Amino acid sequence: MKKSRPIMFVGTGSDVGKSMLVTGICRLLKQRGYTPAPFKAQNMSLNSFVTPDGLEIGRAQAVQAEACNIDCSTDMNPILLKPSGANKSQVVLHGKPIGDQTIKDYFLGNNKTHLFEEAKTAFFRLQERYSPIVLEGAGSISELNLKHRDIVNMRMAQAANADVYLIADIDRGGVFASVYGSIALLEPWEKKLIKGIIINKFRGDISLFEEGKNMLEKLTGIPVLGIVPYAQDIYIEEEDSVGLQKKKNTAVSGSINIAIVLLPYISNYTDFNVLEKDPRTHLFYSNDPKSIAEADVIILPGSKNTIQDLLFLREKGIAEVILKAHESQKIIIGICGGYQMLGNRIDDPLGVESDVNTLPGLGIIPIITELTAEKTTTQCSFKFKEYPEICTGYEIHMGETTFEHTAPLNQIGGQTEGYRQKNCWGTYIHGILDNAVVIEDILRNFSSEKLETNFDYKAYKEENYDKLANLLEKHINIEAIILEMQLTS
Repeated sequence: MKKSRPIMFVGTGSDVGKSMLVTGICRLLKQRGYTPAPFKAQNMSLNSFVTPDGLEIGRAQAVQAEACNIDCSTDMNPILLKPSGANKSQVVLHGKPIGDQTIKDYFLGNNKTHLFEEAKTAFFRLQERYSPIVLEGAGSISELNLKHRDIVNMRMAQAANADVYLIADIDRGGVFASVYGSIALLEPWEKKLIKGIIINKFRGDISLFEEGKNMLEKLTGIPVLGIVPYAQDIYIEEEDSVGLQKKKNTAVSGSINIAIVLLPYISNYTDFNVLEKDPRTHLFYSNDPKSIAEADVIILPGSKNTIQDLLFLREKGIAEVILKAHESQKIIIGICGGYQMLGNRIDDPLGVESDVNTLPGLGIIPIITELTAEKTTTQCSFKFKEYPEICTGYEIHMGETTFEHTAPLNQIGGQTEGYRQKNCWGTYIHGILDNAVVIEDILRNFSSEKLETNFDYKAYKEENYDKLANLLEKHINIEAIILEMQLTS
């Protein structure tokens, strides 16, 4: 294994493209013969994933590990924050929840010292197995009121002895101010860690920014090592709910319309990526009752606060739309929290999610769920309905569901899972729609002429990791980055 100094990508702000660039750099280094691994000390996201040993991490680090062709682990994302209420998040440490905290208590409280030590321990464990570690920061590196408690940006870079590269999003405007200001506000020891600047999401002729590049280098004294075009045709799974803003939100004619109910606390919407790519379907996200009513298939997704989202369905009139759709024999599907909402009742005696102790469900399927303090996190192989194919997925939920009578959807080993009733089914299994047999079952009655999709999602992702790596190799001075990490290792 080539031993190299860690490299870290930080940002002038949120959503500048850090996760995507880390993914591409991971794949590029893998192609160059290195054994890279991703690391983000603290992530905040409702898109999570289960590691092979049944622990929970942010979806972005699972994607980045996949780009490295390695299994993901909690050492890649030791601290995960999952928003679960107004200004409140569940804190997941080394893959297991350790409680809820308000955002104020988390960012201003004293437990960050302990969490920082845990993050550093995870990093050094990871560094024993892979090289280089490719670290990702969070938000802006220059939040003056918070950075003395920061455990994910420059203090983590210092602890890791990493070369740091600053990413700026030129598409949102103000790139000179954001780059210069971010660097000007750093302390001397922080500035020494910055080895280069990368301008991301450039539209148009890159040569037109040559003068701007020279100006930035003169202003900051730091080389601009890349100007990366806006990668509109490259698909990488989104890290968090920012990606939902780019999704379709209305039905169209001439396709099988599939509505994903856009819940306030929607989680793991990556469940629908494969279905979204199917040429027979038009998948859209909406919380508008009229738009949802136009869909042929309605899916209730996962939720980080099932009770609050169930109340939301009733307040918005979406619950009534779903009930009418069920009566008219439209397909209704619930996944994880959505599965719980389809039942007769949800009980929360321990106040896991809220102070609402019990709440009637939609009453479409005869199940009762009791929310529990213990979280189930596991990868699984299963058989769907009576089909012989072996499917794969994973579970992340806090709740135990019981039945008045069983009508199982899946078989996991010798155990039954989920519930099906005519045109409706529910399951705890995330990733169930990544399996072709499940999609074909959903769509089988919509067209007499079957359209063969031959869509291999895994191969599609691999192709796009390579496309992203090729793009970065063309537009970033990767040789300078590699030389720096070798000279200083």
